[in-house]
Amino acid sequence: MHIRLATPADAPEVAAIYAPMVRETTVSFETDPPTETEMRVRIEKTLPGHPWLVCEGDGGTILGYAYAGTHNSREAYQWTVNVSVYVHEDARGQGLDRRLYETLFEILRLQGFYTAFAIITVPNDASVALHESLGFESVGVIESAGYKHGGWHDVSYWRRTLTVPLDDPTPPRSLDQLDSAVLDGILDTPTS
Repeated sequence: MHIRLATPADAPEVAAIYAPMVRETTVSFETDPPTETEMRVRIEKTLPGHPWLVCEGDGGTILGYAYAGTHNSREAYQWTVNVSVYVHEDARGQGLDRRLYETLFEILRLQGFYTAFAIITVPNDASVALHESLGFESVGVIESAGYKHGGWHDVSYWRRTLTVPLDDPTPPRSLDQLDSAVLDGILDTPTS
């Protein structure tokens, strides 16, 4: 298995991993799974400003993915990201979610981001345990935040400091502004 930056060509497999989470669970508040085309657009819009990673298994099959995105479009939030991770149901329990997140956080630190937020529909013991084990702290719960599958669901917000904020921060860098040798050292598959 190896972790690399996603490409638009990964959209079909990424969409296939995400679709059951949309259709069968309340983990995502989307109600219709995104099409392959929509997922391709999401990957293209995320890169190169924020990382979108995939974990490939033997034969190049995508086993999971993690990405970061804008927390809020207002300029003062530019050092803060929202993060998510999803693993194919057949690949769960192998620590892929942790590997993807740890790689994602290392890249985000290099880019100059300071804080990562995760939003978890509760109850979700597995997701809470993962985020707690990676240093996230609960910062609040919004009750009855979304209605799906015949019921109202609460969401909890989790925060992880990626690095200590500076008093006079410079704007975060895009992926293409990072030294490719440094980025290649983090990823299992070189970018160049």
